[in-house]
Amino acid sequence: MAYDDSRFRGEPGFREEPDFRSGGVPEDAPTLGVVNQSVYTPGSFPVSPAYGSPAADEPVGRRRAPTTQQLGDVFDDPEHGEPGRDRFAVHALWELVLLLTGGALLYLLRDASPAALRGAELHALLLSGAAFGLITVAMGLSLRAGAPNLAVGPVALAAALFFAANSNRGLLTTALITGLVALGAGVVIAVVVVGFHVPGWAASLGGALALIAWIADQPDAKLVAGAYDPHGHALWWAIGVAGLAIGGGALGLVRPLRRSLGRFRPVRDPADRPGGGARAFTGFAIAGSAVLAAAAGVLVALTDRGVAAAGATASFGGFTVSVLALGAALAGGTSAFGRRGGVLGTALAVVVVTLLLRYTQAEGWKLQPAALAAGAIGIGLVVTRLVETFGRPRTAREIAEDAPWTPPSITPPQPEPEDNWSPPSSRTGGWTPGAYGNTAYDSTGYGNTGYGNTGNEAPRESDRGWGVEERWGTR
Repeated sequence: MAYDDSRFRGEPGFREEPDFRSGGVPEDAPTLGVVNQSVYTPGSFPVSPAYGSPAADEPVGRRRAPTTQQLGDVFDDPEHGEPGRDRFAVHALWELVLLLTGGALLYLLRDASPAALRGAELHALLLSGAAFGLITVAMGLSLRAGAPNLAVGPVALAAALFFAANSNRGLLTTALITGLVALGAGVVIAVVVVGFHVPGWAASLGGALALIAWIADQPDAKLVAGAYDPHGHALWWAIGVAGLAIGGGALGLVRPLRRSLGRFRPVRDPADRPGGGARAFTGFAIAGSAVLAAAAGVLVALTDRGVAAAGATASFGGFTVSVLALGAALAGGTSAFGRRGGVLGTALAVVVVTLLLRYTQAEGWKLQPAALAAGAIGIGLVVTRLVETFGRPRTAREIAEDAPWTPPSITPPQPEPEDNWSPPSSRTGGWTPGAYGNTAYDSTGYGNTGYGNTGNEAPRESDRGWGVEERWGTR
């Protein structure tokens, strides 16, 4: 007969022992959750992890509020760049250098050819700068995305040829169709870049060669008579392009947009695929650069009233314009690695290149655009190194090194308290002379402290002397 037979349950003398297999708790006892089995420490609570409570070894109390810098860095992904805000002092200093250079070239051009800054020649200079500015902005946009589009020059030339050849269909309609065709070419390049995750310069170089081959098979084209002449609005075209360049640089100051646009920039292995957001922004940047280049081509066709395909083919079908725009974008402060760039740098670099070309023409110097592009790229690479060195976010070590030094506080040693020890009393309340009224001393030398006595009565035998019962008591 088994011990735990149910027939014995409930009878007198039957005692049911707890089951110690579960730690003293019956196996069928209801539980309200899994309790953290850590040892309890003061200031901590062993709460179930299912409720998202802190662990037992985590102190509970008020924490220091996060700083503004920490709140701004909380959404930064270290895989897409250093957390923190980029520094812009290097951009401001370099843009000041570009401004002074542009002012010096303007002064030299005025002395060399005063007519270049008046009348029709000034209008031609402004329109030339506006067209080149559109191509440079297109290059800078793709460069900030980390995928430079080297096909912007051939796209602009192909758009100029297409627009001039089909201008009899209406200028506005032809311009829209030209923009859509250029957008299609940009989308093809973008799909190759973000789909296969290959460098933008390589994919766009292939697209540029394909466009150059198409340009070589096209005849010269001219606009229809009576088409829009932009010479009367040359200043407004220049102001509009300058506003576009400066506005784009100002948008680059917005930190989320700046980081989102530059997420295609390699951080560790360049062959690692970025996220979907990085691919989307990079694709939009490449396609947008193609549209801006097409707008520049339309402006060139309207300014020159026609496009000569043979002469364009001799100059590598607009590829020279691409590398010149690349040099201007780099010299303007846009990093060759992507993401980082200034505000006024692109517009000022366009002004410097345009004035330099016109000044050398006025002086009779034969400066080839390819040579100018090589020099601009060389300067731009030096600027890229400066931007990457002095424009990246400050590290915690640099912040600590720049912090003002404060001497540590020294607490003088406290003197040890004097030993004012008094023996404890065994009774409730120690004996204190005079604690119970006035003390009268008799001839025996013992004072009458008034323990139940009044007047000059002799003290009790038990109160004579401290030897019978110590008043201080012992423990």
